[in-house]
Amino acid sequence: MFGAEGGMGGIGMIAIYVLIFAAMYFFLIRPNSKKKKAEEEMKKSITIGDDVTTIGGIVGKIVAVKDDEDAYIIETGTDRAKIKIRKWGISSVDNKPDPLTVAKEQKAKEKAEKKAAKEKAKADKNNQL
Repeated sequence: MFGAEGGMGGIGMIAIYVLIFAAMYFFLIRPNSKKKKAEEEMKKSITIGDDVTTIGGIVGKIVAVKDDEDAYIIETGTDRAKIKIRKWGISSVDNKPDPLTVAKEQKAKEKAEKKAAKEKAKADKNNQL
């Protein structure tokens, strides 16, 4: 009664479900796992002296690492209060380079490269004579 059409409809439905699952994997699961991996790497690279922000919004500087307790001790504010924070409670590391400092370093690097090129050209000219 259904014949070949019934079988093709089932295969078509399975193909649609496979496509939907593949799309969900590439748009939802894969980016989330990449984000978790990057976050885990960031938490592993935290050292003493880093400025951090917790998931609760507390901003402070790492003053001690307690590996046996899986925690950090951070120092906050001008009163230098110390708080023990679990590693999973760190939201971000705020040690981003200042844009002005980066620009100055880049200009100094370019200037040094130009000076080295001038000296090399001068040395080549003297060698030719």
